[in-house]
Amino acid sequence: MQHRKFAILLSLFVIVPFISSGCVSKKVFRANVDDTATRVDSAESGIEANERRIGDLKDETDSKIAALEGRTDEAVKIGKSAASKAAEAQDAAARAARGRLLWSVTLSDDRVKFTFNQADLPDEARGMLDELCEKVKSYGKAVYVEIEGHTDNTGTDEYNYTLGLRRATAVRDYMHQGCGIPLHAINTISLGEGSPVKDNSTSEGRSQNRRVVVRVLE
Repeated sequence: MQHRKFAILLSLFVIVPFISSGCVSKKVFRANVDDTATRVDSAESGIEANERRIGDLKDETDSKIAALEGRTDEAVKIGKSAASKAAEAQDAAARAARGRLLWSVTLSDDRVKFTFNQADLPDEARGMLDELCEKVKSYGKAVYVEIEGHTDNTGTDEYNYTLGLRRATAVRDYMHQGCGIPLHAINTISLGEGSPVKDNSTSEGRSQNRRVVVRVLE
């Protein structure tokens, strides 16, 4: 009987440590699994944050590229416009150099009041052009007419160039109809604000810079 009790006690001493060890191992395993899952979740959050940053950087880069492309296109347009204006002025100078100046009339704003931002010819301008047309008709020979539109420095370069051209064109049309000069014998250009005759810092100077110059050449 005593031997049997001793055997049972011995078995308990052997089994209990194994059971205890198994419970501890399970707890450690679960702790390791939980820690690994936490690390995975943290890594996934970091990846998502990086993806968002990459997306934001891509959008920002695309926006900057689009802005640069827009500036490049604008620079090309400005360059082409400047080249066209220079070519017009050079051609006009070459043609004028081949002829002898007969008459010159300046329709400046201090003498001829153009309406603001308008190209319609005032009555004073029409009267001066009528006198010039009479001279051309009485001359009796073919002539070449050079018409230049000028402005002051108020406004942008493009605005002033366009306004100068509109007013010069209005003078061209009037001389074509009133003098009978063929359009191919009239050259019309705009120099915008680029060729002032007076200081633009004063009202008087600006009024004289706003002008249309008409030259009749043989």
